[in-house]
Amino acid sequence: MKLLTILFVTFILGLLGTKIFQGDWNFLFSGNLGMAAFIIFTGLAHFKFQKGMAMMIPEWIPGKMFWVYFTGVLEIAAGIGVMIPSIRELTAVLLIVFYLLVFIANINSSRKNINIFKADFTGPGMAYLYKERIPMQVILIAWTWYFGIYLN
Repeated sequence: MKLLTILFVTFILGLLGTKIFQGDWNFLFSGNLGMAAFIIFTGLAHFKFQKGMAMMIPEWIPGKMFWVYFTGVLEIAAGIGVMIPSIRELTAVLLIVFYLLVFIANINSSRKNINIFKADFTGPGMAYLYKERIPMQVILIAWTWYFGIYLN
């Protein structure tokens, strides 16, 4: 859940910034700014922790490093996309689909006790999936829907 700190802190800073500089709370901008910061940060992590992320991908999927880098680029692009009003809704829909597809890698990672930071098998296992990853996925999907589709 540490990653969600990026989402929430950026959202709050966005709200404070829009109140100070625009005179009003801009929830749409701030919510999407929070998502942009979160998803760009996780996208960049694909390039720092690429070996651990490759371990998350199920064995039956070939070209693991390609998918790690590709999804990292997709996440960075999605972070930019949620900030562009004309493509925000489409980006949000695709991001929700992405979150659902990536969940397969999260299940695989938890079952194998993968530690993506060390690229070994000392990770928290299934407890992480149930206590952190599933709640985080629900929050991310709800947040993306609310700020990227509903309020848009």
